[in-house]
Amino acid sequence: MYGCFITTPNDSGAHFGALFWHKDGFSTACGHGTMALGYWAVAHGLVESPGDGTVDVVIDVPSGRVVARAKCEAGRVQHVDFVNVPSYQSGNSFGFGWDEERDGPLMTYNKPLAEKDLNDIPLIFDIAYGGATYFFTDVSQLADFGDVEIKPSNYQLFIDLQRKIKAAVRRRGHLDVDNIYGVCFYEHITESREAITQRNVTVFADGQIDRSPCGSATCARLAVLLAEGKVSNGKKLIHESIVGTMFEAFVDEVVPSPSDFPACIPRVRGQANLVSRSDFLIDPADPVYPGFVLR
Repeated sequence: MYGCFITTPNDSGAHFGALFWHKDGFSTACGHGTMALGYWAVAHGLVESPGDGTVDVVIDVPSGRVVARAKCEAGRVQHVDFVNVPSYQSGNSFGFGWDEERDGPLMTYNKPLAEKDLNDIPLIFDIAYGGATYFFTDVSQLADFGDVEIKPSNYQLFIDLQRKIKAAVRRRGHLDVDNIYGVCFYEHITESREAITQRNVTVFADGQIDRSPCGSATCARLAVLLAEGKVSNGKKLIHESIVGTMFEAFVDEVVPSPSDFPACIPRVRGQANLVSRSDFLIDPADPVYPGFVLR
């Protein structure tokens, strides 16, 4: 889960600012959180509902100006489109001059409870930016571990792998990459003329699993597919999460890129629902003020 602080925007064109946070600190972006903010802003009257039609909720976040485009019917939000900052692939395992003999395998991982020796896994991967930087790898490469299907019962495997991958990337500091925020494990489902369908599990921060397909990671994944020529001519990405929730992602516009790969303005469609109202109090007299972390 994510939270955010609503702030005064630095962008004069935004309705408000948002600073996203989670268990391990702050983040530059949160796509599913932006969708929720669009729903919240319309439901609370911060942005007036059009009754029937769409309204843009413009939000200033650390990665830049983003839009939550709320589709309303009879004054109620039906779905929200998250329009993100320019997103682009920044590299891959073939673009870093990786030398197996010199650098060794990308990672070494010992699957818990596996009755086997350590397995060296030189992964093929992509790195892309969608408001935050993500590492993508196909789970089919991990088949030596047995069942690597993206499903809730395998969550601990993906947490362990994410930690190993981030540590390996950090050790190899000669790689010219941004700090890896999340690791996305994906599997291909189907492809048609209209859409490519993939399932993913995004593990961010220190072993935190996103219950959604992850909005900013979906944007970054769309950018990788654009670079591969798989979402041209209006084809969309249907992105499913580890628990079966789903986003639809579209390339709204191809824009100039800061990398050697094409960049786009991605748009991701999802839903948001009000699930609770809570009051959190911070008392300086509390003996564990301002809080504690066990892991």
